Amino acid sequence: MINFAAKLRKSRLSFSLINSKVERLWNRNYCLAMAASTMTYLSFYLLMPLLPLYLTDCHDATKETVGMVLAGFSIAALLSRPMSGYITDTFDRKKVMMLFIGVFAAVYVGYFIAGTLLAFAIVRTLHGAPYGAMTVANSTMAIDVVSSSRRGEGIGYYGLSTNVGMALGPSMGLFLYHWTKSFEILFGVAIGLALLGLVFASNIKHPQSHKRTMGKAEGKKPLSFDRFFLTRAWLLAINVGIYGFCFGALSNYIAIFTRERYGMEDATGSYFALLALGLISARLLGARGLSHGHVARNAGGGALVALIGYVLFVSVDNVWAYYASALLIGFGNGHMYPAFLTMFVNMAHHNERGTANSTILTGWDVGFGSGVLVCGSVAERLGTTEAFLVVAGVEAVGVALYYLRGKHFYESRMTSRTDGIRKHGESIGQ
Repeated sequence: MINFAAKLRKSRLSFSLINSKVERLWNRNYCLAMAASTMTYLSFYLLMPLLPLYLTDCHDATKETVGMVLAGFSIAALLSRPMSGYITDTFDRKKVMMLFIGVFAAVYVGYFIAGTLLAFAIVRTLHGAPYGAMTVANSTMAIDVVSSSRRGEGIGYYGLSTNVGMALGPSMGLFLYHWTKSFEILFGVAIGLALLGLVFASNIKHPQSHKRTMGKAEGKKPLSFDRFFLTRAWLLAINVGIYGFCFGALSNYIAIFTRERYGMEDATGSYFALLALGLISARLLGARGLSHGHVARNAGGGALVALIGYVLFVSVDNVWAYYASALLIGFGNGHMYPAFLTMFVNMAHHNERGTANSTILTGWDVGFGSGVLVCGSVAERLGTTEAFLVVAGVEAVGVALYYLRGKHFYESRMTSRTDGIRKHGESIGQ
């Protein structure tokens, strides 16, 4: 009896020791980072479907002018990515995150006072810079507050904040507009959501705050190009840019394609709802795979599923195939993007996570914008069906590039980095 009791105590002790090594994913700081990101993305997507209407109704803008005004936001966001990555890595990340969210919220005030189309165009363009910087800082903070053993899983779930904003923001905005018929109320709600995100961010206890002081970051390196762009991940950045090309074309020209092929005017909203459902499902299912180290598999598998979706979208003239493609493209991108982000972070040093985030976002933005321009030109000259055939072909090139070169590129560099870390006696997975 005494021996049995001793064995029982020993087994309980062993069990408690095992449990103590299991690090929590949904800790307080991670939940706050997720909440801050969700609020800021809701603030952004709330206005997305309504700004073209605002510009045409309140400023008598033409469709071409609307495109130019809204493009300024994207250009400013793109230009801000590299510098924001450097700032996030150099200074205290919590303070940087709060600064960018605060500026993002403050610029909304300009929407109220911009009385002319030119003034609104200037304000909207300026708004792109804090948005681009904020997204880099937010995702870097989320990575910082996740334990290294569950970082891949945490990155996968973090993407839900984007997807929730994408899925709920436009619906909220449309509901509020139809209820109030007031753009001023919409701008006010957008400010409120951004400020709520700032409140959540202010309550995060950053694990490295005690090690950082403004201008004196731990491990600070001399100013060089690799402080703005993660050069060791250049091929993966090209790969991500290819996938961004395809998604940019889809998101901008699907309404025209749907009207021309199926004669449906209101199907785009349902398509994007299904796309968001696919994205969210992939985040939930794929995060566990990332936590078990299936990074390369998730990246390639997701890109392949998205390719099937693009081919189905353009080659099968059927409404059911049309909607099924939304689920496949959403599911594929939802698997692919967190896996690529995990690869970028894994290839970066612990004080280069901001640079890693800005690099993948820059690659995506360049591809996204290129897709809009190239496919717009093809659609104008040859037709939208031909433009989406180009999209399917480009996605196929991206899948082939990954399986022929990208996968080996990542694995070989991770092997080299692991060997180097072990040689110098440092811990892996910092």
